Amino acid sequence: MLTEPRVQEEHVPIAQRGGLKIAYEVVGAGPPLVLHPGMFQTGAQWTRAGYTSVLATTHTVITVDPLGLGASSAPVTPADYSLARRAESVTAVLDDLGLGETAFWGYSLGALTGYAVALHAPDRLSCLVAGAFDPINGFRSAVEAMLDELGLPADTDPWPLMRQGARANPAYAAVIDAVAPEALRANYEAFRDEPGVHESLERATVPQLMYAGTADPWHDPMRTFATRTGTPFASIPDADHVRAWRNTAEVLSHAHPFLTREQDQG
Repeated sequence: MLTEPRVQEEHVPIAQRGGLKIAYEVVGAGPPLVLHPGMFQTGAQWTRAGYTSVLATTHTVITVDPLGLGASSAPVTPADYSLARRAESVTAVLDDLGLGETAFWGYSLGALTGYAVALHAPDRLSCLVAGAFDPINGFRSAVEAMLDELGLPADTDPWPLMRQGARANPAYAAVIDAVAPEALRANYEAFRDEPGVHESLERATVPQLMYAGTADPWHDPMRTFATRTGTPFASIPDADHVRAWRNTAEVLSHAHPFLTREQDQG
C-alpha cells in the first residue's frame, strides 16, 4: 500500500522503480553528485542550507526527496524502506538520468542510504561522503543517548519524542505534515531496526569520507569505524546533530576538497 504525496510540482523530475516514485532536481554542471538528506528533510533543504550553490560550481548536483518524504512515494510498510529499497531509490534516479555512477553525499538517514548503495550497488558510486550516522550500532546508539539524557526508561518508544522535536522546526513541520503519519512511522520502524552495517561496509571499496559533530552521540562510533578502516574522518567542533548540519561552511571545507579530489582521480 502506498500513499502518494499531497503536493507534487509538475516540473519536478520523477524516477520510478518497483512501483515507487522518487522525486529529484538537478542543478549545476560537471561530474554528478547526489545529495540525500536526513529524516524530516527533502532535497530542497540542501539548497536552503547553502550546500547546493557551492557544490554546483564543480558538480552536477542531484538533490533527492527521500523515499517517504516530499514529492516521493510514501509506502506505509516498513519492508519498503529496507536498505535494499533505499539503495534502489538512488539507482532509479541514476537510471532515469542515464548515469552509470555518481558521487554521493548523505546526512543522517541520508548517510545510511549511502551505506546501502555502497553495499547493494557499489558499482554506481564513485565516492561517498557520510555525515552523522553510526555504521556500527545504527540508530540504537542515538536512541540510548536521548532516553538517558531525558531520564526515560530504555523501553520508551522514542518516535513521538522525535516527531515532536522535529516539528519545533517550521521547515521540518511542513515536511511532516505533508506525509501520512503511517508512512513516517513505517520509515522510522525500518531504520530503527536495521543492524549495524559496519562489517559489510568495511569490505566496501568505495572511497569514503565520514564526519559528525563532536557533541553528536554518533561522533565517537563513526570515528572508531573510520580509524579502524583508514577512512578519512572530520570532527565538526562543538556541534550536535542539528548544528553540524547547519555549519555549512565548516562541513564544506572538508567535503568539497574530498569530492573534487576524487573527481580528479576518477
